Amino acid sequence: MNRLALTALLGLTILRLLMAHAVPLTPDEAYYTIWSQHLQADYYDDAPMIAYWIHLGIVLVGRSALGVRLVGPLAAACGSVLLWRAGEDMFPGRQVGLTAAALLNATLMLGAGSVLMTPDTPLLFFWTATLAAMARFIASGQDRWLLVAGVLAGAAMLSKYTGLLLVAAIGLWLLTNPQGRAALRRPAAWAGLALAGLLCLPMIVWNIEYHEVSFLKQGGRVAQFAPGSALNHLGELIGGQMGLATPLIFALMAVGVWRAARGGPAGRLLAWLVIVPGALFIEHVLSGRVQANWPAILYPAAALAAASCYAGRHTLIGLALASGLAVTLLVYGQVIYGVLPIPPQRDPVALQLAGWSRLAHTVANRLSAENADYVAADDYATAAELAWHMPPDTVILVHGGRWAYFGLPVARDLTDRAGLLVQKSDRPPPAFPALPAGDAQRLKFGVPVARYHLFRVSLPAPAYVLKAP
Repeated sequence: MNRLALTALLGLTILRLLMAHAVPLTPDEAYYTIWSQHLQADYYDDAPMIAYWIHLGIVLVGRSALGVRLVGPLAAACGSVLLWRAGEDMFPGRQVGLTAAALLNATLMLGAGSVLMTPDTPLLFFWTATLAAMARFIASGQDRWLLVAGVLAGAAMLSKYTGLLLVAAIGLWLLTNPQGRAALRRPAAWAGLALAGLLCLPMIVWNIEYHEVSFLKQGGRVAQFAPGSALNHLGELIGGQMGLATPLIFALMAVGVWRAARGGPAGRLLAWLVIVPGALFIEHVLSGRVQANWPAILYPAAALAAASCYAGRHTLIGLALASGLAVTLLVYGQVIYGVLPIPPQRDPVALQLAGWSRLAHTVANRLSAENADYVAADDYATAAELAWHMPPDTVILVHGGRWAYFGLPVARDLTDRAGLLVQKSDRPPPAFPALPAGDAQRLKFGVPVARYHLFRVSLPAPAYVLKAP
């Protein structure tokens, strides 16, 4: 492999690790860190792989932002090499793999997604690894790679339930391609599917035990029907992906997928890996907004499709890489230094990241002044950030809802005592007796980005101990 390219990938990985260390945890990351402290076969909100990755990172480097995110940049680097290899297997002798890996790394989607730890982080890695295994099968014809693909697809489903789309896309490729139909007449393809299912069996059993609560929660996203907003949501979806891929790379990917769909077996596999999840996301606009990070799974196959058309067009590829990396570096600068003159109240980065440590300090002082025994919060984001930032001797309680599925200790001896409830100012007042105990806020550069009301309460049952000394 190209030593210069590997050196560039190493440098990019080091930069991402530095960003992972420097950037405060988002509320979702703080919440997933709670998952990692209570490892189980599945969770109320999504599949369990992210908990295992965070747990591994914290074991390796300790409880820190870098520990939470450590595996993400490393997985992005390994996934890049796998995509590189997949391109060489699918389109040998044309530097398609190297070009695809470079294009993928130049997207803001991977630039941000490899730094932040979300369920899409392990999903994207295992999706790419499964693609690489299928590329090896196409190149070699060896059935053992179908077994490998099955295991990796199972890991993708353990990362996020949309990993099931990977299995569907490969199944459609097998059915519509002569090499695939021949494989379906042999046991390896079915054995690979069985391995994927076996890997997911504990997750399925957990859901059966809890009345399919997690499957129903995720499936409920499509239960609503709101066609009146569909065009707005579709526009947001397309515009968001143009921003996250960066416009020129997005255009190259779109043309590449169009041409790949009319190509040989390798091109058709790439097309199915984009069309199947892409169709689901387009359908989803009829029921709600598609979150910007969800289509990340389209990017590896789309990058390979783009590279299969444009590898060797050095000026065009160079311009695409330069523009993509420039956007990513600009976003990094905004996160760390606030280089763009965006009012903090309208800055999505500030709304997610700014001021949590200061808020925790204010709450700790007020907890002492009120002589209260614990802190509580009525939304998962605030509770998770306080659990991350509050002093180690702070007791934090949470109330009902999703917390019942964590196996947290029940707060039997604390709910009759006085506590301090932290509540965002835009939420309705507590449904139980609560005495006002002041206000707090999160700040960026001295400007409030979120306000909170504090209440003196006795938290009603069922309450759970989220954090204890």
